[in-house]
Amino acid sequence: MKKIALLIGTILIASVGLVACSSKSNEAKSNKLLDSIKKEGVIKIGTEGTYAPYTFHDSTGKLAGFDVEIAQEIAKRIGVKPEFVETKWDGMLAGLDAKRFDIVVNEVGINDERKVKYDFSDPYVTSKALLIVKGDNTSIKSFDDLKGKKAAQTLTSNFGKLAKASGADIVEADGFNQSIDLLTSGRVDATINDSLSYYDLKKQKPDLQVKIAAESKDADQSAVLINKGNKELVDAVNKALADMKSDGTYLEISKKYFNEDVSK
Repeated sequence: MKKIALLIGTILIASVGLVACSSKSNEAKSNKLLDSIKKEGVIKIGTEGTYAPYTFHDSTGKLAGFDVEIAQEIAKRIGVKPEFVETKWDGMLAGLDAKRFDIVVNEVGINDERKVKYDFSDPYVTSKALLIVKGDNTSIKSFDDLKGKKAAQTLTSNFGKLAKASGADIVEADGFNQSIDLLTSGRVDATINDSLSYYDLKKQKPDLQVKIAAESKDADQSAVLINKGNKELVDAVNKALADMKSDGTYLEISKKYFNEDVSK
């Protein structure tokens, strides 16, 4: 009996040891990417470079934009240099999978499907669907007022689906800019589109005769995308975002591009 008890005790001790080793191993893996980034002094950032005002090339050819400046601040606060890897959106997640870059900062919306495979930072952008009409329009004041009216929309977007559900007659548009052109030329009555795109438009063209008739109650949020298993890096990014919000840096960048605090 003593031999059996001794054997059981030995097995239990070994099991505890294995669990402890496994825990340390997982923690080490979690720290590995952040440690590597700090050791190399560089964080690689996936972004498009063709999606103004978030990430684009300015008149001098320099990479610029709201997301670019947010990413630069994250790198600065982690204590490393940012290295941007420009990638088409269709290949962005595959690039993160292949570890071509460490994080993605490119207006990546948080959704349940992506949460299965990736980790997100805390949200740094909040946007809503806006119902946009001409400045002199007094007949459309809510989404319900779209019934029987013409709305310029991309067919497969959530905005297009909302317009259709509201009873609008859809006039196909390639994107936000064409939707606004159709609206200002009088060929449609309205468009439902992204709030941040609208704020950027009004910043670039403050005299353009368009206005917000209504906004959706639900908001979409975007965050920094990171491969799972890198908790220390997620925490470091979250701290950088929190610090830049608390010291006013985030608001300064936000107002530069949108004249609004787009975190709310």
